[in-house]
Amino acid sequence: MSDHDEDFAALFEKSLKTKPHRRGETIEGIIVAVNAKGAFVDVGGKGEAIIDIAELKDENGAIDVKVGDRIHAVVTSTEGGLTLSRRLARGAATNRELEHAFHTRLIVQGKVEREVKGGYEVRVGGQRAFCPFSQVDIARGTEPAQHIGRVYEFRITTYAEGGRNIVLSRRALLEEEQQAAAAEVRRSIVVDTVLTGRVASVRDFGAFVDLGAGVQGLLHASEMSWSHVAPAQVVETGQEITVKVLRVEDDGQKIALGVKQLLADPWSKVPATYAVGQVRTGRITRVADFGAFVEVEPGIEGLAHISTFETAGPANDWKKSVAVGTTVTCEIVSIDTNKRRIGVKLASEGTARDDDGHEAAVNQPAAPERLGSMADQLKNVFTPKGRP
Repeated sequence: MSDHDEDFAALFEKSLKTKPHRRGETIEGIIVAVNAKGAFVDVGGKGEAIIDIAELKDENGAIDVKVGDRIHAVVTSTEGGLTLSRRLARGAATNRELEHAFHTRLIVQGKVEREVKGGYEVRVGGQRAFCPFSQVDIARGTEPAQHIGRVYEFRITTYAEGGRNIVLSRRALLEEEQQAAAAEVRRSIVVDTVLTGRVASVRDFGAFVDLGAGVQGLLHASEMSWSHVAPAQVVETGQEITVKVLRVEDDGQKIALGVKQLLADPWSKVPATYAVGQVRTGRITRVADFGAFVEVEPGIEGLAHISTFETAGPANDWKKSVAVGTTVTCEIVSIDTNKRRIGVKLASEGTARDDDGHEAAVNQPAAPERLGSMADQLKNVFTPKGRP
């Protein structure tokens, strides 16, 4: 391949990567030619844009640009090539141009001059316009003074009385940008990818995690840890965490996340360390009609089936002998590693020996304690760097 062919291939590839411009977008370009009707502007990518000569004149009617100058302008049309407006970008638009911008939904530039009743007075070109408090930003509760003196881009939502009544919205543009950014984020989220997000809110059933541009995924409580944890015990609003994408549904509108998938699976050591006949201590975590669940270590539970209780019967008397949170001693009666199930039988009242040969009290209330080692590991995962 010749050098010419390589240059052509590189330019062609670059042109394919160039994003198309949209009406209302502010772009930067370089003046490459000027004639009596207007100027040609190199905006990069596939071609040039044109701008009317009137857009390039100062108050005295003299052209104030030359070939090689870099300018900012607003795209007013994309049909048959790009047409630009420098006045809209510079905030020097006339009434006629502002009315055109209103009807065509073009973006205009304005300076927030002062606070007035219900909003702000904004100078757009030579005209005064009004922007309500609710339309100046997406964020709620911002201090009004922080916008004074700022130059923003706006969309004209009302143009009436020959330009004496102009209402602006910056929020509409910010929401459009956020929606476009959110769509891009959703396209990038695929199953099994590991992402960094920030906890947006904590609920009883889990936490919502912001993955960027307002796109949120649900980290369900059952996916936070191999052990049973309450979301509020290990996460809080604002924390930065690393999550794994488990499912994406409804074109990215529903995203299921997990954290335990990034931690060591406690069941991986069961075949080597657990055996039928072992006696272990554990904590009652749940009581159901068919039995009681005993956590023998964080992330590993055994089921004491109702049939193993001497007091089992229609009156559910067996439930009186167990209560969530109590420490018990139990014997392992079955292990099914494929189904991740362990069957246990609770020891009788009194004392018994655990798998290390130590005496262990049976059915005594558990003393208040820290979260198990699995939950402590989660706390470390969820705690931002620099936080004690």
